[in-house]
Amino acid sequence: MNPFVFACISPHGGEIIPELKGKNPNRMAVTRNSLIRIGENMEKAMPDVLIVLTPHGTRINGQFSISASERMVGTVEENDSSYTMERVVDKEFARRIADEAILAGIPTGTINYGTSSGPISCLPLDWGAIVPLRFMPDVPIIVITPSRDISYETHLEFGKALGRAVHASQKRVGLIASCDWSHAHDEAGPYGYDPAAKMLDEEVVIMIKQNQLEKMAEFDDDFVEAAKPDGIWQTLMLAGAIPQEGRRIEFLSYEAPTYFGLLCAIII
Repeated sequence: MNPFVFACISPHGGEIIPELKGKNPNRMAVTRNSLIRIGENMEKAMPDVLIVLTPHGTRINGQFSISASERMVGTVEENDSSYTMERVVDKEFARRIADEAILAGIPTGTINYGTSSGPISCLPLDWGAIVPLRFMPDVPIIVITPSRDISYETHLEFGKALGRAVHASQKRVGLIASCDWSHAHDEAGPYGYDPAAKMLDEEVVIMIKQNQLEKMAEFDDDFVEAAKPDGIWQTLMLAGAIPQEGRRIEFLSYEAPTYFGLLCAIII
């Protein structure tokens, strides 16, 4: 069963944001157009809250991190321009998700800053959340960040706990798995070039097209380290939250216009 009104896999390269596309608007145009379509579909689904799974949020080593502040604010900078976003957090629902995960024995913590509530209770909103949210309806959010100290299997189990919490809430919930893929496509990039990047991304595309998300847990650690993706963990969380028999995947696009891979897919 799929407890979400709409779900997607989205990348988070800064230039995808229309306001940050700079002088080369075609560089991520395929992905940008896919995200416009995803956002339109999310709008039609009328979610009460959006849950964003991002690798770049506030991390807790050895635990899943769930935002439970009053609000979140962040800025993305690209091409000498900046884009700032502020969103309200559904902190009560965030705590219920944490309770469900902790009940299942999964190491999980809620995070806040400054005060328990009010305007000072504000956490940073990372680019992994800001980029896809730029295309989504303006509703309360919950940001969840995994820990790579935790096994792939536990990421699947966290996803199952998340699905149970969403089902029990009776809220209309949208889910965004924010995932860039291999970061070693270009020698001039910050991580250099490794042929594993193309190989891993090609395998990921096949797994997503064939609705075999759980198979990402079988990737060899050395292969992952060479390719340097940041999407496996969030995808496994989504796979746990939406069981294979309860999901249909529409693959939209893949491109690697710079040093990292960008992929968009709809899960319904």
